[in-house]
Amino acid sequence: MTQEVTLEQEKVLKSPWGGGKPPLASREKFTMWIFILSDAFTFGGLLAGYGSLRASLPSWPSRIEVFSAFPFTSAKLPLLFVSIMTFILICSSLTMALAVDAGKRMDRKGVIKYLLLTIGGGLLFLMCQAYEWGHLIHEGARLTSNPWGVPLFTASFFVITGFHGLHVLSGVIVLTIMAIRVAKGIYDKRGSYEGVEVAGLYWHFVDLVWVFIFAFFYLL
Repeated sequence: MTQEVTLEQEKVLKSPWGGGKPPLASREKFTMWIFILSDAFTFGGLLAGYGSLRASLPSWPSRIEVFSAFPFTSAKLPLLFVSIMTFILICSSLTMALAVDAGKRMDRKGVIKYLLLTIGGGLLFLMCQAYEWGHLIHEGARLTSNPWGVPLFTASFFVITGFHGLHVLSGVIVLTIMAIRVAKGIYDKRGSYEGVEVAGLYWHFVDLVWVFIFAFFYLL
């Protein structure tokens, strides 16, 4: 009887819907989701603090006046440059999704191509952010001073966008290392590109955070 029960249990465990393989995320995915959740609270706290500061003060710098510069021209083009930055980051999210899809199909060349495009988008975004920071600093913006009004605005801007920029830079570094590993065929040997999917979760999170930053600082 005991042997029959054991055989039946083994049969159930090996069956497609027998519960032998729990429908849970892998350790890597679970860890990334925990990190994303904790980081979401961090960014949420920073943006909530910014909103509280803005609501408590009688006046606040005009976003149209502050964010009107555009490279290679003296014309005032409010919010155009940051809109292009946002578009670049959204496009990089699309290429990251395509890299994940290529990984699921075990298409190594496709993964490399879309990872490189994502890395390029991230680097381009960082260069644009460096230009924006450089322009604001040239105009006199500092953590403790602001030519357009209260210093709390520039302090909040530099801290929050700088923190996000570090996340983008970290993502670019990780994706570069990952592209090298993909090119070496490491994931093909493993038979899975789950690492690319986990990196994609992080990159999409970073892009989503920027959408909120864009809304808080540039639109509202």
